Amino acid sequence: MPTQVGATTEASTDDAVTARTDKVPSPWYRNPVLRVLVAGSLLNSVAFFATLPFLTLYLSDISTLTAAAIGAVVGAVALIAAFGGFLGGLLTDRFGAVTLIRAGLVVYIATYGLLTITTRLPLFIALIMLVGVGRVLVEPSMKKLLSLAATGTAGGVFRIRYITLCLGAIVGPLIGAALYALASWLIFVLPAVVFAAYLMFLGAVHGRLSALDTPQPDREKPDWRQALGDRALLLVVGGGFVVFFVFAQFESILPLFLKAERGDSAIAYFSVLLAANAALGIAMQYPAERLSRRVAQSTVVLIGCAAFAVSLVLFAAFQVHPVFLYIGVIAWTVGEAIMIPLPDMLIHNLTPDQHKGSYFGLAELRYVGFFLGPVVGGALLTSDAWLYFAVMAIVIFGAWPLLGRHPEPSIAA
Repeated sequence: MPTQVGATTEASTDDAVTARTDKVPSPWYRNPVLRVLVAGSLLNSVAFFATLPFLTLYLSDISTLTAAAIGAVVGAVALIAAFGGFLGGLLTDRFGAVTLIRAGLVVYIATYGLLTITTRLPLFIALIMLVGVGRVLVEPSMKKLLSLAATGTAGGVFRIRYITLCLGAIVGPLIGAALYALASWLIFVLPAVVFAAYLMFLGAVHGRLSALDTPQPDREKPDWRQALGDRALLLVVGGGFVVFFVFAQFESILPLFLKAERGDSAIAYFSVLLAANAALGIAMQYPAERLSRRVAQSTVVLIGCAAFAVSLVLFAAFQVHPVFLYIGVIAWTVGEAIMIPLPDMLIHNLTPDQHKGSYFGLAELRYVGFFLGPVVGGALLTSDAWLYFAVMAIVIFGAWPLLGRHPEPSIAA
């Protein structure tokens, strides 16, 4: 068990993990609450990927903003979610995750509804910021409920959540592209409808969800200092930041490298890579889960880091022959399948139930890597392509000492 700050924290965390390992869990799909939460995660993913990839195009159509300004507006969604996640986590511990999710869904529905009827740039930008606010309310709360509903497991439900992200990344852009071709504003209709449906869908299990997570009484108000003072949590946040710093290169800087090498044909190369990555990400979750049961945690993390590093070298070798690009995406997806769900699984295992919201919320800070990674990567690529890939291949190993020190319980996922 990772060392905690303070005897009380250590005891409560040990008790929480012991309580989980004392149970023999059923598969997630036999748990009606988990089924609803996983379905919600899938709907959220489809809505997200049906809209966000087309926001830059939409902004370029309705405004004269520069490419950098458009990128800043779209990127602000992730920054708001990252820096506001801790507040969202504290609120969900205080008022209950169900209440926060419902509030977040209402924000989503109203925001996307208004986006369909406005082209006034200041209002449009403000509404985009509200999408980030919705994520602040929904994401930590959803992860808290997933963790509570998966009590007695090693957190394998977060691998299932990762699969829903992959499915959303496959289906969402296809739907979004079709809607955008009909009328660009239709990309905002889909998420409004999806979130409205999910808000009603939550009513089917409202009683069970509310029983799973009741607001804390005044004498047990969530203490932000406990999360900030938990060394094990901070290691996970740091490791997650390193992973996302490198992971962000795939969809941001790699396309620029391909364009510099192959010009207009880069789009064809990258579209194949995206499809292969999403499909392989789903297929590799079962082997990744099996590996995590049979190999020490530090070794699993090392394998994940090495897979990312090897893939980056192979991507660089695209200059030699295109076949290295496709071999590289296989290695990349091995690293992704191991490393992307891992921080949430570790937080699930080390967090006391009454503080899950604040812990998952603070962990959202790791997504700052999605913002800083492309900034640094772009500067390195401009300097020298081989230097860029070499630096990223080295940086990823920074996650090894941060994430490899947290053994998972040997229990069913």
